[in-house]
Amino acid sequence: MAQYRINRISEEITREVSDIVRTEVKDPRISKLFSIVKTELSGDLHYARIHFSVMGTEEDRENTLKGLKKASGFIRRELASRLNIRFTPELQFIPDQSIEYSVEISKKIKEIHQDEGNEHDD
Repeated sequence: MAQYRINRISEEITREVSDIVRTEVKDPRISKLFSIVKTELSGDLHYARIHFSVMGTEEDRENTLKGLKKASGFIRRELASRLNIRFTPELQFIPDQSIEYSVEISKKIKEIHQDEGNEHDD
């Protein structure tokens, strides 16, 4: 299958799953600070690996994962009704820490710049 079509479907799945989780899923374990980072589709469109990020503690991330796994059948059914594709992929949710990593790097860079500014004041 053409890569551009896989990418287009992947982007659509990302958008729709994000909307479904935000508006339809009522599981209290899913954090309000949840976002989907990216979606990877298999070449035959049978599997979708959805990478998500949660701003919060490790416990928030684990609870969100449990809530998403529990709701995956519902999310898949809703996705099937929203997308116009022959087969709705099986969803696999994977925690992604890239946003938290970026925030940590930004903090460290800011600290370095503050330390350099303090050295010039002496």
